[in-house]
Amino acid sequence: MQKFLKIFKIPDLRNKVLMVLLWLFVFRLLAAIPVPGINPQQLQSLFEGQQGGILSLFNMFSGGALSRFTVFALGIMPYISASI
Repeated sequence: MQKFLKIFKIPDLRNKVLMVLLWLFVFRLLAAIPVPGINPQQLQSLFEGQQGGILSLFNMFSGGALSRFTVFALGIMPYISASI
């Protein structure tokens, strides 16, 4: 436990750990905000009909954000597509 607390005594390391925790918090917050204009009942029925398929695999890798169709559900793919 003392080695873990030493992290917070070194200013550079403390700043890096706090920055990672901040970004994790921001990501989890935005992963809970659904995209406006989506019908949640139809989205739920889509995922129920595709159990065990490729859609379930994508949902697993997104941490369940795809089934809730959240702001961060697509990750960086829209930015990559837009830059192409």
